[in-house]
Amino acid sequence: MAPEHVRRRRVVLGTLLALVLLGGWGLTQVIGGADGAPAAGPETTSGPTEASAPQQADDAGGDGGEGDQDGQEGEGGQDDGAGEPADPGTEDDGGEPAVWQREPVPGEHASDLTALEQVDYLTGGLTPKSVMSSGRGLMIANNMMYSHTSTVFDSTSREQLEVLDDAVELSQFGIEGHPGLSQGSPVEAAWTADGRYAYVSQYTMYGENFGVEGFDACTRDSGVGASFVYRFDAEEMAWDQVFEVGAVPKYLALSPDQETLLVSNWCDATLSVVDTERGEETGVIQLAAAPRGVVVMPDNTTAYVVAMYADELYKVDLAEGTAEVVMQTASRPRHLNLADEGRTLYLTTSGGNAIYKIDTGTDEIVDQVNPGAEPRSVAMSPDEKALYVVNYNEASIAKVRTSDMEVVDTAPVDANPIGIDYDPVTNTVWVACYGGSIYVFDDQSTLL
Repeated sequence: MAPEHVRRRRVVLGTLLALVLLGGWGLTQVIGGADGAPAAGPETTSGPTEASAPQQADDAGGDGGEGDQDGQEGEGGQDDGAGEPADPGTEDDGGEPAVWQREPVPGEHASDLTALEQVDYLTGGLTPKSVMSSGRGLMIANNMMYSHTSTVFDSTSREQLEVLDDAVELSQFGIEGHPGLSQGSPVEAAWTADGRYAYVSQYTMYGENFGVEGFDACTRDSGVGASFVYRFDAEEMAWDQVFEVGAVPKYLALSPDQETLLVSNWCDATLSVVDTERGEETGVIQLAAAPRGVVVMPDNTTAYVVAMYADELYKVDLAEGTAEVVMQTASRPRHLNLADEGRTLYLTTSGGNAIYKIDTGTDEIVDQVNPGAEPRSVAMSPDEKALYVVNYNEASIAKVRTSDMEVVDTAPVDANPIGIDYDPVTNTVWVACYGGSIYVFDDQSTLL
């Protein structure tokens, strides 16, 4: 059984009674809780709950490649979405910044010296495909495409703040030709640097005039219709922008100057270039089969993209709108991480069971590691001393020291871990498992 999660309880200030005593005076302060009982002090919250993982669920299926899949919901943990989500507000009772405006907290220890310690296990209304940190106090989990929801968490309390439905009326966003409600299917997210907005890719659209429904084995000739990206506004806790991209958009990446959003389109083998100020696609760059992971260099004009089914790494010139293959990789290159001010690129191959460390000056592999069976998504610590990777086919995560590409820690999780990210506000690692759970690991309290 998953642990019961104790919710934050507001303490209500009681009345003050002034008693004048014979021969002197005294002041007795009585502070009452919601039930009238005396309170011991200021407001407190329950600490992280130590939780052992339940018995590993049966394999959720899947095609061994990219496909979304049905999964069972876990027990216990967070609310199932039936109740009212917590109110994020604009500031808390103490005048502190809003939930989405918190500041990162530098770790006390270098991340390559610390061990992963599980502190929470979240379930209830979740079938998470991915989980991404805003870096400013929020996490967004995009649930399996047929769930049609994205769940927003407070990364400190780990409460669900909002469950976003992917059904929208496109005409309200200035998009014509699709009358009535249209549904999406969330995949991945990219947050703006200030934590205000998250761009969420929608695998395919359901409704009027969308063409052929997306599927993983699609090609340019499959007739799959263009899909959309939704923008989430953390202050309003709602979608506030929608724009069209290519067929089956997957990964998204913002340029460091925040002016350009890149979206890899799985089915039509393209990269959408989006002007974030205008909220529209301004360019399309041709790639090869099934592009996925994307990163943008510090110069804002150079990007790297992997074509997963072509086993290729591309370098993209955004100013010229061109792309060239710079490396043939092992099977199914999937995820990219950039470090060292753009001098180092980490590339994950899920079919090759490896993470490459690449020198971007020469575009050559300088080191590599096998972190486990079918590594998929990867997160990086803020100090860039550690990588955290989910191993999809062995129900585990691994922590890799970047200096020498050695696995320094591992932890078991539920079947089919697929998404992972590091939250710098709490120095925790969040892991999304397809079957219906999110694990939270503290990464600072325990030394290796």
